[in-house]
Amino acid sequence: MSEAFNNPFGTEARKLVRANSPDTSKEAAENVNTTALEWIVYKAIRAYGERGCISDQLLVIFHTYPYSSITARYRSLLDKNYIEDTGERRAGKSGRNQRVMRATKREI
Repeated sequence: MSEAFNNPFGTEARKLVRANSPDTSKEAAENVNTTALEWIVYKAIRAYGERGCISDQLLVIFHTYPYSSITARYRSLLDKNYIEDTGERRAGKSGRNQRVMRATKREI
């Protein structure tokens, strides 16, 4: 079995949209492979080790993905305790601070 599909990641589509979202948003949420996206984002953050990373660093790695496909995974990974916000902030390419995230010690 593929590593990407032998893991506890993924978020139900109903959790990706608000109750009053248009039908097009709900349909889009049904078609997002959150399992694969959460897994690749987690692995990328984990690869940065204790130092952690900011969104700009991940967006370089995932330059072919839409910004929102990557950054939208943080909330579920934080909620599941696979990543943590270190409390540190680093300047991104815009000059604005971004939170530093790193993988937790949680076993997969």
